[in-house]
Amino acid sequence: MRREFLIAPSVLGADPLALAEAVESLGGREDWLHLDIMDGHFVRNLSFGPAVARSMRRRWPDAFIDVHLMVDRLDVVLPLFLDSGASLITVHAETEPQLLHATLASIRAAGLKAGVAIGPVTPVEMVRAVLGCVDLVLVMSVTPGFGGQGLIEDTLERTRELAQLRAAGGYDYLIQMDGGINKDNAARIALAGCDVAVAGSAVFSSPAPAEYLDEMKSKVKEALSNAGFRADRQE
Repeated sequence: MRREFLIAPSVLGADPLALAEAVESLGGREDWLHLDIMDGHFVRNLSFGPAVARSMRRRWPDAFIDVHLMVDRLDVVLPLFLDSGASLITVHAETEPQLLHATLASIRAAGLKAGVAIGPVTPVEMVRAVLGCVDLVLVMSVTPGFGGQGLIEDTLERTRELAQLRAAGGYDYLIQMDGGINKDNAARIALAGCDVAVAGSAVFSSPAPAEYLDEMKSKVKEALSNAGFRADRQE
């Protein structure tokens, strides 16, 4: 069996006055770049706006820019990001759940990949109805809103459940996990079904971010190999 494991460093964990330098310090080892958008209402923090996404697209035209919207007013915020240079936009199921299908459809209509996110206390059942129309399901493994938290171990059951639903339904969405991920637990979350790991503080607080990513990938590759998986890509 084949498995591809991707790492998406979150620039929320970088020095906000040196974002470009922080991304360059990754040495191209990153698979995606993750951009957390917080509005101070849905979560108790403020972060970036669409101008940052546009600047990232100009600076790194070939990058896969993974935008995670943690916002209340999707009707206001989402249109600002549809033409910001994002490759994928993920919205939370908890925000206007009655409009979730329409919101995901609008993202795809703009030519982007669409993702849905659930917080650490939100049941997987809440997104079951949209699993056939998403490219990614994001499982928050910490309380949304702040970097530097420890991974909530119980959230690994979410990735296992989503992997089972994907296999049973013949879906092809990726499973992403965000929060408290580092080189010591990346292999464990990969074995629990995670395809894309978001890591911020652990990566950017390292004195050598590129080497840190190499170590994460090496540990995951070894764990998957021991479990009988082969990597899709040659490192």
